[in-house]
Amino acid sequence: MIPLRIKVEANADRPFVVRMRSFEAGARQQRAEQLNPFDVTLERVSSEGADYVGEGGSIRVLGIDPSKIDGDVLLVNPRRGTADRLIRSSSQHNTFLVTERCDQVCLMCSQPPKQHHVDLFPYFEAAALLAPEGATIGISGGEPTLFKAQLFGFLEKVLEARPDLSFHVLTNGQHFDQDDWGPMNRIDQGRVLWGIPLYSSDPAVHDEIVGKTGAHTQLMENLALLCRLGASIELRTVLMRPNAYGLPQLARFIATALPFIRIWALMQMENIGFGRMNWKILFYDSSDGFDVVGQSIDFVRTRGINARLYNFPLCTVPEPYHHLAPATISDWKRAYREECYGCALKPQCGGFFEWHPRNHGYSKFGALQ
Repeated sequence: MIPLRIKVEANADRPFVVRMRSFEAGARQQRAEQLNPFDVTLERVSSEGADYVGEGGSIRVLGIDPSKIDGDVLLVNPRRGTADRLIRSSSQHNTFLVTERCDQVCLMCSQPPKQHHVDLFPYFEAAALLAPEGATIGISGGEPTLFKAQLFGFLEKVLEARPDLSFHVLTNGQHFDQDDWGPMNRIDQGRVLWGIPLYSSDPAVHDEIVGKTGAHTQLMENLALLCRLGASIELRTVLMRPNAYGLPQLARFIATALPFIRIWALMQMENIGFGRMNWKILFYDSSDGFDVVGQSIDFVRTRGINARLYNFPLCTVPEPYHHLAPATISDWKRAYREECYGCALKPQCGGFFEWHPRNHGYSKFGALQ
C-alpha cells in the first residue's frame, strides 16, 4: 500500500502545513519565484533522512524517498513525529477526512463512526490552496455536514481562490435545510459533486441499512431541496443482499422521482469496518447475479440518467458493461489477486480493495485474454 502517513522530525509546538519541493541546489535560485511561504525545499539526503528548509523552519522526513513526495502537501504533527500526506501531487485520489462523527450506523460502513472530533478545516484550506492545477479533492467522513458552517465556508473560500479546483463531497444527505440557501448559493455548484447514498426505494429497507428511522423520508426532502439549489448529485447505492433484488424497483423510482441526479453509482462492498463484520450476510456475488444489476442500469440509462459501476473487477462484469465500470478504488488502497496477472484488462481494471478477503467471493472470476 502507498503510505499516507510518514515519519518526520520537526522543531515546532503545533501542527502545520508544508509543500515538499525537491529542487536541485543549482536550480533553486532560478525557481525561487515559484516558491510559496508554505514550501520547504530539499537541502540534503543522508542516512538519517531527508532535510528540508523553508520560511517556517526545517523538517526532516524519514523512511521515504524524497522523489516519492515531491510536490506533496503534508500536515505535520511535531509532537507525534508524523505527517499526513493530505495532497499527493501525482495522485488523482486525494481526500480530506474531515470528521469521524456520524449520525448513521450503516451495516456495511467502512469507516465506523467515532465520537472524537478535531476541527482541521484551517489546515485543509491551506492544503487545498496548494493542490496541483485542476485537481479534484474528495471530502469524506464520518458525516461532513455535521459541521456545515465550516464545510460551506471552506468550499466557498477555496473555490473562489482556486477557480481550477473541484470537490467531491460524500454525505448522507440528512442535514440540509432551508437555512442553507444563502451559504449554498455562495458556492460554485458546478464544481462540487455531492455523493449521497440511497439504498432502496423501500423506506424500511433503506432505514434498516443505515440504522436510522426516518432517514429515507428526510433524504427525499433534502434531495428535492438540493435539486432546487442546483446541486450536482451522484446518487450512490452499495450493492448488498438486502437490497440487490430491489434494484429494478429502485431504478424505476430514480427515473420517476429523481431524474435530476447527475450519476447513479452502483457500488460493490468494501471489506473493512462494519463491512468486514457483516460480510458473510451482506456480500452479493454480482459475477453470478449480474442480471438484476444490468437490468437496473439499462432502465435508468434509457431514461437519460448516467449510470456507473464502482469497485467492480472487470472480469465480474459482462463485456457490454465494461465501459461503465471505471477504476474507482483509490490508488493507495488498490490491490490485485494472483489471477489478475496476465489479464489483458488489468491496466483498465480497478482491481480490489487491499483488504478484500483472499477468498474474494466471486464465483466467476479470472484473467481475461
